[in-house]
Amino acid sequence: MEHTNIGKHISEKFDEELEGVRNAVLSMGGMVEQQLTDALKAIQTTDVELAEKILRKDSQVNDLELEIDSACTRIIAKRQPTASDLRLIVATLKTIADLERIGDEVKRLARVAQETFNSEQQHLLVNLENLGQLVVNMLRQALNAFARMDAEAALEVHRTDSSIDRQYEALLRQLMTYMMEDPRSIPKIMDVVFSARSLERIGDRCQNIAEYIIFNVHGKDVRHTSADSMEATIKNKR
Repeated sequence: MEHTNIGKHISEKFDEELEGVRNAVLSMGGMVEQQLTDALKAIQTTDVELAEKILRKDSQVNDLELEIDSACTRIIAKRQPTASDLRLIVATLKTIADLERIGDEVKRLARVAQETFNSEQQHLLVNLENLGQLVVNMLRQALNAFARMDAEAALEVHRTDSSIDRQYEALLRQLMTYMMEDPRSIPKIMDVVFSARSLERIGDRCQNIAEYIIFNVHGKDVRHTSADSMEATIKNKR
């Protein structure tokens, strides 16, 4: 009986450690989401002060990544997790790496917010805002799917990337046309191009997170496979 209680205590402590890691990931994700929302606001309002605040806070995202990475390493060393627990830790490590990279893209957006645009160029930022809101929603949905470890919700996040890609390509065509009509605007428009590219990359990172969730839930690596293949994986494992 004593050995049973010891085993129970160890199991409870392990569960607490895993829950602590999960909560830290969600905190990191929430921070990155807020940074992205603020960066888009800073671009739209040319709020240089807000942009500088975003750049200063990036170190907090980096620090959280290191803390979570260390916590996962300690769990692996102490608990030697197997099966689903190990998959969760692997998915967590991959997720925080993508969240950190999303933070890097947000920094690029914040730097664009420090630039000035004339009234003719300003209207192009409206379309950038539309793309940005799609990406913010995708990130929020990816974090919600991670919080619940919901493979079906993750699949919907994965499918969302195609609409972001279409909007990104449409915006690029518009920007290229504008540059051809007014070559003097090329330096400023390139700032918008780079911002759009950063948003498109954030969408790709969210897609990665969705794949990690499906891997954790179903134990199958679905990277480099189609959404239909992922759906078949989810349905077959019900």
